[in-house]
Amino acid sequence: MTSMQPEEPVRDSVRKYAALRPSLVAPTHQALELVTSMLDEAGINYLSVSSRTKSVASFAAKAARVLERTPDADPLDAITDQIGVRVITYVHSDVEAVAGVFSDALVILDDRDMGLETASEGRFGYSSRHLLVELGERTPAPFRDLIGLRVSMQLRTVLQHAWAEFEHDVRYKGTVPESLAPDLDRRFTLAAGLLELADQEFATIRAALQANAPSTPAEADPIDPRISASELATFLAAAYADAGWSHTDHYGWISGLLLELGITSLDELAGLLTSVDSDAIISRMGYRYPAGAVRRLDDALLAIFGDQYVRLTGNAHRVPMLQARLETLREVP
Repeated sequence: MTSMQPEEPVRDSVRKYAALRPSLVAPTHQALELVTSMLDEAGINYLSVSSRTKSVASFAAKAARVLERTPDADPLDAITDQIGVRVITYVHSDVEAVAGVFSDALVILDDRDMGLETASEGRFGYSSRHLLVELGERTPAPFRDLIGLRVSMQLRTVLQHAWAEFEHDVRYKGTVPESLAPDLDRRFTLAAGLLELADQEFATIRAALQANAPSTPAEADPIDPRISASELATFLAAAYADAGWSHTDHYGWISGLLLELGITSLDELAGLLTSVDSDAIISRMGYRYPAGAVRRLDDALLAIFGDQYVRLTGNAHRVPMLQARLETLREVP
């Protein structure tokens, strides 16, 4: 009987979490919607956004570790990743941009760059940016009912994610013979170093492409009146050379908004953009992250067309956000 007593706090916290977990599922989905909308609104380029509610089994394992270190702790409070969101980007600079978006609108309770921590120890290995955020008063209007919610965020490049997932899959299935462990550690370290180099090369490739964007876009489809996504991407890379790439789908989406405005050629768009002061827009918006090219165009169109732009059919899902941005653009400097 006595030998079972230390396990009772773990069982008790697991029972409480099992009862609590169903109420966390809906907020998890809402957190996913919030993060996706924030990144889309900022024009940040990303590969994917996913979420999960911590499983009871995972909570139990972590609760045991927490109570082993701190017997008086309350696992329900100490385990802060009950709701988790993961953002995967293409290059490391986009990880920084995503973190900037979150710091602008959410309360950052903790921020750990595991890659920097590993590097400071002179090693290669696990690399991921871990944020613990709380939804506060700056939370976008549609999600204000979530104020006070804590969310654990993982921000990684696609190569960092591949390494972490494979390493986790191998190590935690318990299939590695002890005799192979040293060699396995060496190979994982080697792979981590190679992937860090590949991440740097991807960033170099993107920077070179942005700096040398072709001035002549691909030929347009004569049947489709819209500016094609590919030619718009080429145009914006030249028009906003200091901006980051946007999510691939967003070029086609904003091309549809241009069609609603009656803009069907790059010549029309180029002429239109000469009517706005880009530096003034940047100053008014006060970007705290490298805004993507589509976001830059989005703000320019908002400045030019005002309420007409807000009322476009393609903007129906984000009217409150656009109205808030329009107010910012109209503020007297």
